[in-house]
Amino acid sequence: MTRTQQRWKAIAVAVVLLAAAGGAAAWWSSRPAVAYQTETVARTDIESTVTAIGTLQPRRYVDVGAQVSGQVTRLRVEPGAQVEKGALLVEIDPSVQRATVDAGRASLAGLRAQLAEQQALRKLAEQQLTRQRQLARDGATREEDLQTAEANLAAAGARMEHLKAQIDQTQATLKADEARLGYTRIYAPMAGTVVSVEAREGQTLNATYQTPNILRIADLSAMTVWTEVSEADVRRVRDDMPVYFTTLGGADQARPRRWSSKVRQVLPSPSTSQAPAGGNAGQAPAPATKAVAYTVLFDVDNEDAELMPQMTAQVVFVTGQAAQALTVPLMAVADKAGTTDKAEKAENAGKAEKAEKAGSTQTVRVLDAKGQPEQRTVRLGVRSRHQAEVLEGLQEGERVIVGETPLDRGPRWLQW
Repeated sequence: MTRTQQRWKAIAVAVVLLAAAGGAAAWWSSRPAVAYQTETVARTDIESTVTAIGTLQPRRYVDVGAQVSGQVTRLRVEPGAQVEKGALLVEIDPSVQRATVDAGRASLAGLRAQLAEQQALRKLAEQQLTRQRQLARDGATREEDLQTAEANLAAAGARMEHLKAQIDQTQATLKADEARLGYTRIYAPMAGTVVSVEAREGQTLNATYQTPNILRIADLSAMTVWTEVSEADVRRVRDDMPVYFTTLGGADQARPRRWSSKVRQVLPSPSTSQAPAGGNAGQAPAPATKAVAYTVLFDVDNEDAELMPQMTAQVVFVTGQAAQALTVPLMAVADKAGTTDKAEKAENAGKAEKAEKAGSTQTVRVLDAKGQPEQRTVRLGVRSRHQAEVLEGLQEGERVIVGETPLDRGPRWLQW
């Protein structure tokens, strides 16, 4: 090969290398600057919810207490026992009450004997007055003797009325004493289950100032869930709103059992007072440093006795729902100013209720067929913690951008 041929061959190789380098540079420069993470618009069921923690209590229960003081001589039931209405539960030593009743009956008998005596004396006074009036018509007695007979009759009548009043009073006292004697035997005021017993045989009860509780009877066929809802969410909860809950005992199950119901009542005042009932009106109120919670009640059937008092319920209030709706992740949603619409941001700003309003207009970025982002205005409906219902603006199967990652553009010598 001649020197000229070698020179032309070197020139050809250099041209090929330059062309390859130019192609590589063009390829690197045409690559996108970022990689987009996308989610596909799909149909699914969606719920807008408020979560809270509640405690189960029997819907109907009664605390059985002692109305008289004394020693418990017999306790006929234990926790878990089923009782019927009117069943004998507790017996208290009746010695003091029985003695009081016996004394009252004796006092009543004495008063009735005195009344019989006064009735006899009044009859005698009537006869003496009749005799004095007859003698007065004949002029055979003094006016003073007639007046004395009239006074004796009136006094006898007054003593009778006084004794009758004493008898009535003693009868009323005796009736109260007999009632207290009856209170030494305590009967079940309702049918149900004995859920707790706070007294023991031999224990002395003092009912002088307050009624001591002995046991509690509850109807466990229906339970009430007492739920504490934060002040930020309580305005979203309404009467008759759907609600469901699970218990902590089902956390280890593949599909925990769910109980459903509807809200019965939202109590108008907080569960705990945040300010004292009284105080110095001249003092400024203390700053609010404690979150306020409101009590929401709903009932649930418990015929199978799966639920027990004091269980913890993980409660979910359904504020809105849609079946098989087009949904997008909330990470893909931005307001008109371009700010990502995160659930935490809405809650912290106190705008959760407004954000859930059907028909709110937002924007999303959609990846087109060429892999380029396109901004799209959409109308959203129900929102969950992570997704939003799409009413208008997107089609099923489209890809929305939920994030992006900057890409390395290659060696510097390949960059223009």
